[in-house]
Amino acid sequence: MMNIEDNGQGNEMNQIANKSVAGDELTHLHKATIMMVDDESLNLEIIQLHLEEAGYSRFILLDQSIEAMDTIMQEEPDILLLDLMMPEVTGFEILQYMRSNEKLKYIPVIILTSSSNPEDKLYALELGATDFLSKPVDASELLLRVRNTLTVKAYQDQLAYYDALTGLPNRRLFVDRTSWTIQQAERAGHAAALLHISLDRIKDINDSFGPKAGKTLIQDVAKTIQEYVRTADVISNSRKDNDEGLIARVAEGEFSILLPDLKHSEHASIAARRVLDALSRGFLVENNRIVLTANIGISIYPEDGKTAERLLSTAMNASGQAKMAGRNNHHFYSKEMNAHNIAKLKLESHLRDAIDKDQLELYYQPQICSRTSTVLGMEALLRWHHPELGMIPPNTFIPLAEETGLITPIGDWVIQESCRQTRAWQLQGLDSLSISVNVSGEQFRSHNLKEVIENALHSTGLEPRYFVVEVTESTIMGDLERSFDLLNELKALGVSLSIDDFGTGHSSLSYLRRFPLDEIKIDQSFIKNVHDKQEDAAIVEAIIALAKALRLRIVAEGVETHSQLSFLQQRGCDEIQGFLFSKPLPKEHFPSFVNQEQAKTGSA
Repeated sequence: MMNIEDNGQGNEMNQIANKSVAGDELTHLHKATIMMVDDESLNLEIIQLHLEEAGYSRFILLDQSIEAMDTIMQEEPDILLLDLMMPEVTGFEILQYMRSNEKLKYIPVIILTSSSNPEDKLYALELGATDFLSKPVDASELLLRVRNTLTVKAYQDQLAYYDALTGLPNRRLFVDRTSWTIQQAERAGHAAALLHISLDRIKDINDSFGPKAGKTLIQDVAKTIQEYVRTADVISNSRKDNDEGLIARVAEGEFSILLPDLKHSEHASIAARRVLDALSRGFLVENNRIVLTANIGISIYPEDGKTAERLLSTAMNASGQAKMAGRNNHHFYSKEMNAHNIAKLKLESHLRDAIDKDQLELYYQPQICSRTSTVLGMEALLRWHHPELGMIPPNTFIPLAEETGLITPIGDWVIQESCRQTRAWQLQGLDSLSISVNVSGEQFRSHNLKEVIENALHSTGLEPRYFVVEVTESTIMGDLERSFDLLNELKALGVSLSIDDFGTGHSSLSYLRRFPLDEIKIDQSFIKNVHDKQEDAAIVEAIIALAKALRLRIVAEGVETHSQLSFLQQRGCDEIQGFLFSKPLPKEHFPSFVNQEQAKTGSA
């Protein structure tokens, strides 16, 4: 016979997280689910009576030991009082089963026994018994052993299932709670939603104000979300004594909220917007008001996942999609989005192998003197030829490399390979060519760019005067002081410095005069419309005039027509780069192009 009294909605997993049993902590202990297995019903009733008088109210009583294993697995009690000597299935067998089961192995078990045989107790201890109570049970001893055992378990649960910084459930407990909610939703035939919140700029705040301030901010965010969970109408039907199971801190700057018994998917959207509004009100960090933005992904049970881990995973994917759409957004999970993410992850995996498997190669676009049509140099342009996927466009894999951090090792390879190839051509007779390499923002901000370039020049024997470092305006404007120092360090190596895509960012005479630049490259977007848009023509004329005033070399990109070339020649542009002369060429074809152009101009 099994008797379940006041067990609520089943086992409220790991609700006890207290280190002492004073005041409110004792009240929490009394919410523990106590299971008793004994073939003598009278013993069960007596023990239950003693525990009820002490304030405990949640019991599972079994006098049929054959049912014990299934019941323990289903209910997962907080503590088990177990008789050893029972017909059909003994306490030893039950204890052995529990300790071999990953889900049940840490449930404390107090043995009830009238045996005076020390070998029985020793064997029970070897199997993993927590404590012993002798029959007939003494009431005061019973209460002491139960209370102490639950207190220890509460402390262990605190360490295992709760985030130390915020006191919220961690990912492990949240997944357990979500699994239980899914079981209930499946039985009742209703939906549930999971919201995954990813905070922006947490690393920046830690870097600016220090880790202590960052921890305080996370605690304040947790309190704000908790307050939302308690007061939000959308979850008003949930049990108020179990609200803690609805919110968790699952990673450094990430929280998740569970919305059980969801009536309409729009309610999840409303909840997400309210959370974003609550976070955007701002937090004080070292007496500075910081407005946080976040991105929230939403997944719905059962459409987006039928397990807790799957539901959390799809919500996290949706959070990433929300971030791609712009900060402070929320986004529902979609299968199409997941297919895109899977393809992206596969491409990232391929990209990680690309260098080792010799799949990356450099193409070279000639840079031509506008006055003599002589080839003065070339820009190294990265290409990826995958053996199965074919030639993958740069605008597909370069953003992925920047997002994943792979752009730095790839950029280091580009510098090394471009120096090697240029020096090889010089030894073949093309001794006046310079090589331009565009350095990404991530690579520029790394702490070893100078060493990478210096090592590449030294190992290949290329003289620094033939190497041109191209950096975009937006890259150097990110941190002006550091950019100034680094550019001066690079200049000290003897290399040339070029500003790429000039005119598209923070064009400023003051920084052009301050930085030790040698060259400006006009962005192709202005060249394209130089005859159609008066504004673009004026911008190009102004850039050329500015460069000449500062004694900087000027290079025009994207030149495709003779009319564009004529416009640039008339205004004194120094070098030309574009399809009018040549598309980017593989290394096998580049020398022959140079030789042909030299033959045309008589410079061979």
